[in-house]
Amino acid sequence: MHNDMNKDKDTEEQAALFRALADPTRLKLVKLLCRQRDPSALCVNALAYRLGISQSAISQHLRVLKALKLVKGKRRGYRVHYFINGDEINHLRTLISSALSIEDEKTNNNNGEPT
Repeated sequence: MHNDMNKDKDTEEQAALFRALADPTRLKLVKLLCRQRDPSALCVNALAYRLGISQSAISQHLRVLKALKLVKGKRRGYRVHYFINGDEINHLRTLISSALSIEDEKTNNNNGEPT
């Protein structure tokens, strides 16, 4: 029963991640931030310029990505610079891998015991 609850939690987390990355602008934003390093993190203005969209649109997309803990912000002067959360990216890679893994059908039957 506890294992089923963990699987349900993982499934919800996977769905939230896939929903967030299904938006082409958010995916471009993540790709752009993945190419940056913390000292080169980008502010909203720079992100908007590079992606060719408004600052308010960037802010809305960052809000979604920050909710998933995929993106972090660090205040530098009067601006916040954004970067990928490296710790969380490893967790999300594991979630994506488990969502896309093909399990042995025999293992799925009988509560995980081979038949």
